[in-house]
Amino acid sequence: MSHDLLKRLGIDTDPRLHPKAGQPSVVTENPATGEPIATVALDDAAAYERQAAACVAAFASWRSVPAPVRGQLVRSIGDAFRVHKAELGELVSLEVGKIRAEGEGEIQEIIDIADFAVGLSRQLPGQVFPSERARHRIIEQWLPLGPVGVISAFNFPAAVWAWNAMLAAVCGDTVLWKPSLLAPLTAIACNRIAAKVAADMGHPGIFGLVIGADAEVGERMVADRRLPLISATGSCRMGKRVGRVVAERLGRCLLELGGNNAVIVTPDADLKLAIPAIVFGAVGTAGQRCTTTRRLIVHESLADDVCRRLAEAYKQVQGRIGDPLAAGTLVGPLINARAVEQFEHAIAQAKAQGGAVLAGGRRAPRPGHFVEPTIVRAPAGNRLPIAAEETFAPILYVLTYRTFGEALAIQNGVEQGLSSAIFSNNLLETEAFLAADGSGSDCGIANVNAGTSGAEIGGAFGGEKETGGGRESGSDSWKAYMRRQTTVVNYSGKLELAQGIRFE
Repeated sequence: MSHDLLKRLGIDTDPRLHPKAGQPSVVTENPATGEPIATVALDDAAAYERQAAACVAAFASWRSVPAPVRGQLVRSIGDAFRVHKAELGELVSLEVGKIRAEGEGEIQEIIDIADFAVGLSRQLPGQVFPSERARHRIIEQWLPLGPVGVISAFNFPAAVWAWNAMLAAVCGDTVLWKPSLLAPLTAIACNRIAAKVAADMGHPGIFGLVIGADAEVGERMVADRRLPLISATGSCRMGKRVGRVVAERLGRCLLELGGNNAVIVTPDADLKLAIPAIVFGAVGTAGQRCTTTRRLIVHESLADDVCRRLAEAYKQVQGRIGDPLAAGTLVGPLINARAVEQFEHAIAQAKAQGGAVLAGGRRAPRPGHFVEPTIVRAPAGNRLPIAAEETFAPILYVLTYRTFGEALAIQNGVEQGLSSAIFSNNLLETEAFLAADGSGSDCGIANVNAGTSGAEIGGAFGGEKETGGGRESGSDSWKAYMRRQTTVVNYSGKLELAQGIRFE
């Protein structure tokens, strides 16, 4: 089945899938079975240099193409992804274990951000400011930045690249992509589609791909002065390394790192609304989203009822763990054996710290890297130290509170600041959660009566603190891919200095 899928996507003949004898390579596996899908050759330093040089060369001409024309190219890319949505979604499911609906949903994000970028291509606004000098105009304009390096993680092996690549393309930049070695096939397929559309329209070299180890390729990319922006998605540890290296060369970083996201449930919450949102947020993508709900902060008066309802919902979920491509499956596998080990370690730590497992807590009894979605309840007054750590697995820690101020303190009391949510029909509580003075949620995303997971492309995506501070996708995130220039135009016919200075 996997070979047929690769053939349908046109990547079965890609040279990377046919490494030469002795060439460094990586075997990509199906996490649902543990069986190999393909062997992918790794790029070395010389291959990186070729790809980087091609992106630099392409930028010299691409930057001069009018932005609306660049938008038409991106429109064609979006249309190509529409054609291949089902096959690409299947490949995402096969390679990283997302259920089919989520795999296709990720490709839909590529289509959506392409549509967003097309509209943006006819805006890219600057501003005109009044000058204190007669017959002078101050203009602010935005210019193409340069070749952009994109480093993506396994959990969104296609969408995160597109968030960057589609916006960068309409901004006049070229893109060099280094994907996760856990999902190289998705990267090859997606980049092939974008690069072919661009080449067919007379613009080769806009989209480059380099697949290699961090030591051989990653370090070169982040240190490369030809790449003025590095957009990196991954762990906080990785982000700190990227940020330090890029800062040393005075480049720019766009970092999307870890998330330890919480949902607050107050006494005025509609539990019929809250429970499904919490369950999806906690178990969707087998808990491997950066926006996964990892902590549930519930008022002590509701804790028993909420835990009972969640346990009942989890019983239904446990019966629908399995092949991510099968109809009816709700939870697929973790990415690899190491992720399963980290899941088991976290459960052991939670128990040692006083937590009670209310549902799940074990490996699922089937081949592949499956675990049971898990609920761990902390005793009153115990915040479970392990709950402050992000474990990429479907573990939901239930913590209780008495006062709203205590709930906010628990929510904000972790190192990451990506996504947050509150379920309440109390206006005073919801407004305090969104307080305009910043005293509420300290996260980049704060939702009211909606879960932590499932961001739309229209709003900027990103978080604060050790999440990195980056913003991708919608709103004015395009500014990260351009450079700002302030210009004065003097049409007075005489020289006049600002601030009333006379120099004669």
